[in-house]
Amino acid sequence: MNKVVMYCSAVCPFCTRAEALLNQRGASEIEKIRIDTDPKQRELMMEKTQRRTVPQIYIGQTHVGGYDDLAALDRAGGLVPLLQGSV
Repeated sequence: MNKVVMYCSAVCPFCTRAEALLNQRGASEIEKIRIDTDPKQRELMMEKTQRRTVPQIYIGQTHVGGYDDLAALDRAGGLVPLLQGSV
């Protein structure tokens, strides 16, 4: 199972949705990096992803993007294989 890292904030409904979808697809552990409590992490996220919004999700070394990107990947049948490391 690939490692899942999610940049998030406490009051983000899209972060909650992303976590629920990831859990439904078998991600048992999600490393959450809270950008609302650590400004340095926000800067690092923006530098790495070129995006300002949360969530920003990495599965293994792959930057998936935000919730809409994650949901689209799931609809296309690519989320489970990426989580399982078979892509």
